[in-house]
Amino acid sequence: MAGVVYCGPHCLYNILQQQRRVPRVAEPGYLCLLDARTRDEYDESHIVTARRIEQSPTGEYLVPDSEELGYVRYCVVYDCQTSSLDCCDCEEEENEKACPVNGFFISLDAEEGIAVQHAQNLEQFTRHPVLVLSGGYSLFSAYYNFLRTQKILWMPQELDNFQLYPVEIIPLKLYMGNFKQACDQQIQKDLKIKAQVNISEQPTTLITEEGKYLHVPVPDSLETDLFSSFPTICHFIDTQLDDGVVLVFSSLGISRSSTVTMAYLMHSKQFSLKKAWNYVLKCKTNMRPHRGFVKQLSDWETKIHGTTITDISEPHY
Repeated sequence: MAGVVYCGPHCLYNILQQQRRVPRVAEPGYLCLLDARTRDEYDESHIVTARRIEQSPTGEYLVPDSEELGYVRYCVVYDCQTSSLDCCDCEEEENEKACPVNGFFISLDAEEGIAVQHAQNLEQFTRHPVLVLSGGYSLFSAYYNFLRTQKILWMPQELDNFQLYPVEIIPLKLYMGNFKQACDQQIQKDLKIKAQVNISEQPTTLITEEGKYLHVPVPDSLETDLFSSFPTICHFIDTQLDDGVVLVFSSLGISRSSTVTMAYLMHSKQFSLKKAWNYVLKCKTNMRPHRGFVKQLSDWETKIHGTTITDISEPHY
């Protein structure tokens, strides 16, 4: 059996924000999000795209389509407020119990609730561990009330146009996204963004307060020098995180922004390049700095740690 893992609300948030050509929630087999609360609670509001676990006429809870569960990448179950122990940041890549996207997990010794019971019933059908949302709907909706809805049926076209938010790097503090998201006033309001780091060539005008906006206008090319800007960017983020939430973004949110985000994690948390790379990759699965930026990150690692730790000649990079 695949097993059961507790994941934090930040993990589910990032699962919902993944994208390839279209939002990944539109892909068959990506996410099966199941609400184990009562019908009245579900109808009042639930997490976007969630389906309620149905009951038979005799009151027994029904297992969703077993064929669907057999190939789904993420099966997430939540109830009202499953016990929430202290969340642990899965910094150690060898930790097999870590949640695979923006890994936040809690011990399986937590008090069992109805979501855990459902997860244990479902794990026999899944290839991957069933995720139980730590803190349940109550905690998730407190963090991300903009992801609550009363909508039950989602048409394919609606999922294709699903509103994506920047991914969360440091919970409720640091986000990474693209230019379109940075210009969306509602997204800035929902995430309480107070400062922006713009690593695209095009300027934005959404953040007008002095000292809250840093623009490093560089192209996404092999000749671009971001290394010389790393100290300025890291200092800016450090300063702004003391006062509020920061968004780092570039045109597509894939290359330049992920490079800067990794540089910041190496600076602030003393991560190696490998550790920063794996961490950001869990948050945004399609991030991809080009080779020039990878070399600059390697140089940044050497500057911070006094030695080269990560072998960037490996195909992974």
